[in-house]
Amino acid sequence: MTFGARVLKTGIAVTLALYISVLVGFTPPVIAGVAAIFAMQPSIYRSWRYFLEQLQTNTLGAVLALVAGMIFSNDPVAVGIVCILAIMICLKLKMEETVGLTLVTVIAVMEASGQWDFALNRFLLSLIGIGSAFLINITFFPPRPRVQFVKQIESIFFKMSLLLRTVISDEIKESVFRDEKQALEGALKSLTDKYTLFEEELHKLKRARFSEARHLVVYKQMLHTLHKGMAVLAAVEEHYFQANRTAEIDREFDRHLEKLIKFHEHVLLKFENKLKENISEAAVIEVENDGFLKSLIIRYVDASDGDLRLSIVAAAMYDYGYQTGRLNKLVEQFDRGAEDKENELLESVSAWISKK
Repeated sequence: MTFGARVLKTGIAVTLALYISVLVGFTPPVIAGVAAIFAMQPSIYRSWRYFLEQLQTNTLGAVLALVAGMIFSNDPVAVGIVCILAIMICLKLKMEETVGLTLVTVIAVMEASGQWDFALNRFLLSLIGIGSAFLINITFFPPRPRVQFVKQIESIFFKMSLLLRTVISDEIKESVFRDEKQALEGALKSLTDKYTLFEEELHKLKRARFSEARHLVVYKQMLHTLHKGMAVLAAVEEHYFQANRTAEIDREFDRHLEKLIKFHEHVLLKFENKLKENISEAAVIEVENDGFLKSLIIRYVDASDGDLRLSIVAAAMYDYGYQTGRLNKLVEQFDRGAEDKENELLESVSAWISKK
């Protein structure tokens, strides 16, 4: 984990929870600090959902612990049994994320041995921690998964294109390739998580505007295309160098892969509105991509297992090119939609001026 806004906000939330606990005279304030740590979430929607879920499960856990404390006092066996019941309740309500903090509340309340005033004190401490984390998360550097997603797309594509450009020519050291590929897989998983956060906020926290929904479609295809690029790396690593091939085949695969990478790069630049007008290789690349795969299938239809491995790599490359083509069409549709909306706005302004 790197130092970022979430790390900083966790520290601020803990500080706020401790200060509030001391200010209102609740002890021990450490319970509020622990609750704030658990409650810090990576998005506003998840913070709100976590706040509501914790309110429910902590209330149930506190009531259960208070009743058990009155009957069994703070006997360790009784505490363990109540913790088991609290976990079962959280799982039954499908609120698995709240288990940790709910158990903290249960143990803290049962420590009071059934004394409702002490139990209420400890329950309110947990709520102070949860509320502090929620307040800090939505007011201090609120999460922006969409901005983070776009930045990560650019970073991951740059690293992936470097590996794709050197994988066929076998220029990069094997140990370096393995480490870079592993890091890339981790970054792609993080990117997938960012997309999930963005999708959640768009669909569940507020009504999605049409433009935002269109963004979501493009982003999903961007993510899918990167996964297909990673599939090419995996296919080359597993099959290409075990196949029967010549220097000419190496050049053929390397040239085609370079074209696909450049096409992918052009599509991303087009989405960012950085390309000149009428700069597009989509039609040419699609024809070449089809021809590349068909020629290999015809060439190796009766080939040995060693030659068939090349067809597996070619199929992965074809799929990567096909998904890049789909991304290109979505980007073009997105640009046309934005242009139509701008023209519609200009027409409305012109009509309003003419009436004046």
